[in-house]
Amino acid sequence: MASTPPRRRGILRPLAARLFPPEAAGAESPHGVLPPLLIVLTFVSGVVDAVSYLGLGHVFVANMTGNVVFLGFAIAGDRSLSAPDSLLAVGAFLAGAAAAGRLRRTTGAARMFAPLVAVQTALVGGALALTALGAGPPGVIALLALGMGLQNAVVHRLAVPDLTTTVVTRALTGLAADPWGPGPLRRLVTVVALLLGALTGGVLTLRHDPVWALALAVGLLGCVALSPGRDGAGRRP
Repeated sequence: MASTPPRRRGILRPLAARLFPPEAAGAESPHGVLPPLLIVLTFVSGVVDAVSYLGLGHVFVANMTGNVVFLGFAIAGDRSLSAPDSLLAVGAFLAGAAAAGRLRRTTGAARMFAPLVAVQTALVGGALALTALGAGPPGVIALLALGMGLQNAVVHRLAVPDLTTTVVTRALTGLAADPWGPGPLRRLVTVVALLLGALTGGVLTLRHDPVWALALAVGLLGCVALSPGRDGAGRRP
């Protein structure tokens, strides 16, 4: 009788095991392969925020905390900021989050992860096309923020500890306040991923063209949506 060939592990499961060590030897990481995929999404968040802030008039499409603060500054009279653009980004983000929230009521978040990332890929691809055609900021802002709303909604529902993909304030707090271990490691990786994404997006936007930064984001999102083992990767419904 022929023996069963060994299962190919790839790189995702070992990385997931480093971020979330299994409870027993030989067991699966409690969140499957989702953790490294969420790290990639964190990098993408840095890239698209670099494009929006540096190339679209000082507005964020992923970091809504920054947009709320910018909106206050703009209302106070800072002419370098645009209240309408901040409102547009927040509104599109909320629309994306609301759409994903309605879908997940009948379908598990883990099952919706790949489809929603695929939709986000299409939205960022649309922003890439508009940028390449020389369209104005509003359409690009709306598409990017809509995609980030989708991403944040499904990540919120998955609730993988320390991996929110956009916000690092709590990660920095936990990194400083808690003793070293898997949790602080995840927080450190999250902060570094967002930093490197912002750095990469900033270099491509300032020294080359925002098109290249958005093309990178599209490619990474496509890889996440098509990653082997993504289906049923999480344990949460």
